[in-house]
Amino acid sequence: MEAFHTPISIPISFTFGTSGGSSSGAPTTHSNASPWMDCRIWCRLPQRLIDRVIAFLPPPAFFRARSVCKRWYGLLFSHTFLELYLRVSPRRHGFLFFKLKNPKTLIYRNNGGGNGSERVNYEGYFFDPQTITWYRFSFPLVPPGFSPASSSGGLVCWMSEDSGSKGLILCNPLVGSLTPLPSTLRPRLFPSVGLAVSNSSIDIAVAGDDLVSPYAVKNLSTENFHIDGDGFYSIWGTTSSLPRLCSLESGRMVYIEGQFYCMNYSPFSILAYDVNTNHWCKIQAPMRRFLRSPSLVESGGKLILVAAVEKSKLNVPKSLRLWSLQACGTWVEIERMPHQLYFQFAEVEGGHGFDCIGHGEFIIVMIRRLGKALLFDCCRKRWLWIPPCPYVHGSGGNGEGGELHGFAYEPRLATPVTGLLDQLTLPFQSFHG
Repeated sequence: MEAFHTPISIPISFTFGTSGGSSSGAPTTHSNASPWMDCRIWCRLPQRLIDRVIAFLPPPAFFRARSVCKRWYGLLFSHTFLELYLRVSPRRHGFLFFKLKNPKTLIYRNNGGGNGSERVNYEGYFFDPQTITWYRFSFPLVPPGFSPASSSGGLVCWMSEDSGSKGLILCNPLVGSLTPLPSTLRPRLFPSVGLAVSNSSIDIAVAGDDLVSPYAVKNLSTENFHIDGDGFYSIWGTTSSLPRLCSLESGRMVYIEGQFYCMNYSPFSILAYDVNTNHWCKIQAPMRRFLRSPSLVESGGKLILVAAVEKSKLNVPKSLRLWSLQACGTWVEIERMPHQLYFQFAEVEGGHGFDCIGHGEFIIVMIRRLGKALLFDCCRKRWLWIPPCPYVHGSGGNGEGGELHGFAYEPRLATPVTGLLDQLTLPFQSFHG
């Protein structure tokens, strides 16, 4: 089963130059054609050069190219090609969304349509900000009772929904791989999950919602999972205490340079967890008394705070602003939504609130319950309304489809770091549909 279904995108027209000065539309002869398009040249390209060209293709084009011939179809299983792909393929920043059934518990809908005994089929919706295109992913191997919790390095982390010790699964939707992890040691309800995946290491932090009784939870502790290519691993053996009176309502964590960041509510502040020192600290938010719907995102390797500012009693216009955290620990405002666009955005949003996701040079502002979103290109300083996802029907406050909840996602054909998990001698939990 292919990971990419037929996309629906905004039409784009291309104009090609003509040679020979003729504009009559008649077909040109071979003598007037560019020598660079001579098929006698292209058919003699070395195979290693062809593989290098294919490695640069974006994933949708790669999966379409697999139908050309048997050899190209088998490239996905070729170790030589995948090593080349990991070396030369450019990073592609995107976003992966899921239908959210209950915003308070972050439980997700599936398309099983039956009772609990039937096999479910989870779906995700990938948005490519470069081409403004939606794609549909399927997760047929994910067992029932799991919900997406985080994403990094081409992998999506799924967490068990039942209260108690949490089971985690790492999934690569492009190739259909599924790698279970040992369950956490402490019982929890709906903790915040942070995932950081590189080519040689995996770090996972599970924080908050400790079950202190069958009917009560508190944000008390953090558990950490680590494994790397040097042979060092820690399987939930590292724990730390959360700061007192913290509230982790969003369930999100952002990873930047060895630290996980998450929003703390009532009052607003930022919590930072250093993976190496196993220590939490609190960072004060800018204009915290006047923020609405604050979100933390990663953009260009920096931590960005996105929030609406509403100071009705002061002579400061309402706006949506972006701040960047500096190395010295201070915040610097880097962008402000244009006033006319903000008035339009505020009218559409209608007080429902919004969530933000960042990846690379792109930031998405998703309005809750309505399924409408704005895309901000940090490099071009450009705001754009995103077309609605064509695969989601009835999304909104009174529909059955549920609203969309997203993660930063980088599609990858290969995630070799999951091979490190096979070296662990501890028995993993087996999942059966």
